[in-house]
Amino acid sequence: MSGEGVDEAGWTTEPGDEMAPMVEAVGSLIRFHREAAGMRAADFGEAMGYGEDLIRKVERGARIPRAEFLCRADEVLGAGGAIASMRRHVEQARYPKKLRHLAQMEERAAELLLYNNHHIHGLLQTKEYAEAIFGVRRPAHTKEALEQAVEARMARQSVFERNPAPDLSFVQEQVTLERPVGGTIVLRRQLERLLEVAKLPHVEFQVMPTAWWDHPGLNGPIELLKFEDGTAVGRSDGAFNGRPTSDPRQLRILELRYGIIRAQALSPGESMAFIERALGEL
Repeated sequence: MSGEGVDEAGWTTEPGDEMAPMVEAVGSLIRFHREAAGMRAADFGEAMGYGEDLIRKVERGARIPRAEFLCRADEVLGAGGAIASMRRHVEQARYPKKLRHLAQMEERAAELLLYNNHHIHGLLQTKEYAEAIFGVRRPAHTKEALEQAVEARMARQSVFERNPAPDLSFVQEQVTLERPVGGTIVLRRQLERLLEVAKLPHVEFQVMPTAWWDHPGLNGPIELLKFEDGTAVGRSDGAFNGRPTSDPRQLRILELRYGIIRAQALSPGESMAFIERALGEL
């Protein structure tokens, strides 16, 4: 069996990644069950649909396995759920290091206030839209880096499945709903996805018309995450050098700006109608 499927099994661990010991432990567990089943690495790879080199990388912790890899390995080796149960342990490792902290904050936020003016927010993107966004980066991503970036973005959308669900408020500039990122078909599916999300009871979605230019969001996106304990963190490209802040005075400024943007945008009902008209014109 060739290694053609290598890139589909997971991602290479980054040097100095604090998750590396856990990934190594998962690899050791897979190797234990493989040897207990009396299988060589090459035989296991053939049964899994991957090359022997990939299997050995996973077993020594040089490769972060995908969830589906773990489930299939559990089945092939008859591990009785021992390998599949490790999915939750590698969940955070699938995020690139620089995104890990953001994902953790989103997962525990009770309220998220999000304004975007360049493209559809990552929490709202379809996989095809995300692939197109990451695909135009220069210098270009490697195939592996692009796959990991897209997978991590999709994984962040688990925020919609939390129970209790957080309150989410999105404001998108009109142009982000009209720019044909990835082509007309990708944009159509993306707009359909927006309609699906906007109908969720804990989501408020609004469109900022291009005609309303005089609002405090022209300097870039705004993100505000509020937590159950009363603390919060915020960030904006156009404030505080773009760095995340938890300073109450700086958060007040971001809340003021977001409040104005939210008030000037179309109402949720008008925004839904806007998306439906945009779909009809595609």
